[in-house]
Amino acid sequence: MTAVDPTSIEAEHREARRARLFTRINKADAWFRVLGLSWVTPVLKAAAGDNPRGQVREIWRLLGVPLVAIAGFLALWAILAPQVQTSLGAVPGPVSVWQEAVGLHEDAVRTGEQRSKFEAMVAQRNERLIEAGRPGDVKDVAYTGAPSYYQQIGTSIQTVFFGFLIATVVAVPLGILAGLSPMANAALNPIIQIFKPVSPLAWLPIVTMIVSAVYVTNDGLFEKSFLVSAITVTLCSLWPTLINTALGVASIDKDLVNVSKVLKMTTWTKITKLVLPSALPLIFTGLRLSLGVGWMVLIAAEMLAQNPGLGKFVWDEFQNGSSSSLARIMVAVFTIGIIGFLLDRLMYAIQAAFTFSNNR
Repeated sequence: MTAVDPTSIEAEHREARRARLFTRINKADAWFRVLGLSWVTPVLKAAAGDNPRGQVREIWRLLGVPLVAIAGFLALWAILAPQVQTSLGAVPGPVSVWQEAVGLHEDAVRTGEQRSKFEAMVAQRNERLIEAGRPGDVKDVAYTGAPSYYQQIGTSIQTVFFGFLIATVVAVPLGILAGLSPMANAALNPIIQIFKPVSPLAWLPIVTMIVSAVYVTNDGLFEKSFLVSAITVTLCSLWPTLINTALGVASIDKDLVNVSKVLKMTTWTKITKLVLPSALPLIFTGLRLSLGVGWMVLIAAEMLAQNPGLGKFVWDEFQNGSSSSLARIMVAVFTIGIIGFLLDRLMYAIQAAFTFSNNR
């Protein structure tokens, strides 16, 4: 009888656990890339003992170099900013902008506390009226204080998603139609080429007048300013989705189209089982482009129309002309950029969840 070596068995178990660990890390790597956290993978591999020296070089490339670049940008900003004088004083450096960001946060917290206190007082008043047998005097009084910075951010995000949703509902079906039918493509192409380059500043007056003429109620589900901004976003952001959807549908493998004809698929089955799965990567590319365009358009529309949101915040600070206005505007600029990045990452994550690549 051959004796079993316990040391050999333990080594095999260790190697199996190590293999399972690296399998999990490699699977998670796809999502780390989607979230912009690709540097986490070499960190985990280095911690697991996989070529630590090589993983350190990868960590430096994926994390160290970007951090050094950011530090260099901040240093250059801090050096050059005081040398540029404007009508509001010197351009604020990173420290001043950070201080204003902290101040905006503190103002938002105070505004939230004031709003909560006001709403609690209104609720107590209404309760006393009900207890006194005067339910007819109960009123829902809205808080009329200025919106906080976070509320303005929330308003802009809600508006861009509403306009983006309308654009998607319009653009995807039209893109599928244009991709499937040469006749429909010939009909839609001139319209796309004419209206795609139109600036949001040109659309805004038209949209404002039409919404004011059609949406005459003052107690509707949406505010007029909200609809004006959202429809302007829709008109400017639907074109990338429409074009990419049409391109994706028209680029479907002809063999698949022939198979659908052999199987005598209905039009609906062909679209849902064949067209959409094949065209999804390009459709999502169009959606990502549309959301980015919509976010840029929204800020411009809010500034020009003075509609609630981040754009109005920037314009109000510019008109205010105080010593802290420029720093607050720069806080808004960074906020707009960061939100734009996060929106793109969100769409990329949804794309990764619903589409497949060679690596996944």
